[in-house]
Amino acid sequence: MKKIIQRAALPTPPFFRKIRNLGLLLTAISAAILTAPVSIPAAVSTVAGYLALGGAIATSVSQLAVHEE
Repeated sequence: MKKIIQRAALPTPPFFRKIRNLGLLLTAISAAILTAPVSIPAAVSTVAGYLALGGAIATSVSQLAVHEE
């Protein structure tokens, strides 16, 4: 566990920073859709749930990529 925390603190390559930011954006958009005070169709909420999962996975995996020289 200590190695994972240390790895997350190391510099991330530019490509993976873009993927991390895209994953955060997808997660934020899906959270806004899921917490909307209006009723939405079941298909939309299902897709938003999948987007949240995909965004969270993309963010966590890309954060652990390390730039080595």
